[in-house]
Amino acid sequence: MKRVSIIIVTYNSEDDIYDCVDSIIRCADIPKMEIELVVVDNNSCHPEPMFQRLRDLWGEDIVLIENTRNGGYGQGNNVGIRSCSAPLLLIMNPDVRLLTPFFQEAVNAFERDEGLVMLGAKQMLSADVASTNSFAPTYMMNGYFRSILGAICTRLEWYVPSLMYFSGSCFYVRKSMLEAVALFDESVFMYGEEDDIRWRLQKRFGQRFVYNRRLKYVHLVSERKPDLEYEKKIADMTVCLHAKKGRSPQVTWRNLLRGTNVLIFRARVWKLFGRQCDERLAMLMQLRAYLKKKLLGE
Repeated sequence: MKRVSIIIVTYNSEDDIYDCVDSIIRCADIPKMEIELVVVDNNSCHPEPMFQRLRDLWGEDIVLIENTRNGGYGQGNNVGIRSCSAPLLLIMNPDVRLLTPFFQEAVNAFERDEGLVMLGAKQMLSADVASTNSFAPTYMMNGYFRSILGAICTRLEWYVPSLMYFSGSCFYVRKSMLEAVALFDESVFMYGEEDDIRWRLQKRFGQRFVYNRRLKYVHLVSERKPDLEYEKKIADMTVCLHAKKGRSPQVTWRNLLRGTNVLIFRARVWKLFGRQCDERLAMLMQLRAYLKKKLLGE
């Protein structure tokens, strides 16, 4: 019987997926026969060589799905979820590397507490350097408060279930509960899924969300550069998702602008102490200009 199904969505991810699967094997502290590995390829150019190497790495019982289209991160995950058999899901990005024994403690927690909805783990930038992105405050709150709360709580590892969502790069969720809220929203191609899922699950099942800092993984994002287009896509999708919940786009644009103003202030302070690169500050200034235009309806 499978106790946990791991869902990984790939798109031309050959440079990442093999080390990801190797880390799963290395950090498996329950019998491998109790883990179901599902890899959904979102219509990459040539997935079959990758599939064959994954069979060699994991074994013939791996579930490999060639998606007929690239419907986005959420749609790809939904394809995998509908094909898996375990009552517990571990949603993972291919650029994640597990660091610690990762399964027994989480599986026991869900089997012991039938009301547990979701469990998040501690994100690292490397084996020795912690990330501040294990969780983040919801975009539904005041933008000033969100930025300040996020800066404090992520550094103190103070997770508040009613106000925060886990990083979507690696988290556990009970399958039956995710199915009850209609899985991932497939109208969202990418970005913003974590906050949306948290909101829908909490509205239906309450706040039994747990952060376990003993479970650690690396998300390979430390080399990423400030990216204005990435930030704009997150902002656009946030407005779209909030509109579905009945929130005015103007309110969301205003909160995003408030949060960006706090980040700019912090970046300028850090720059005085030589801790902030000009590239990030310049990106934040451009983002603020973009948000102002959106707020004014331009």
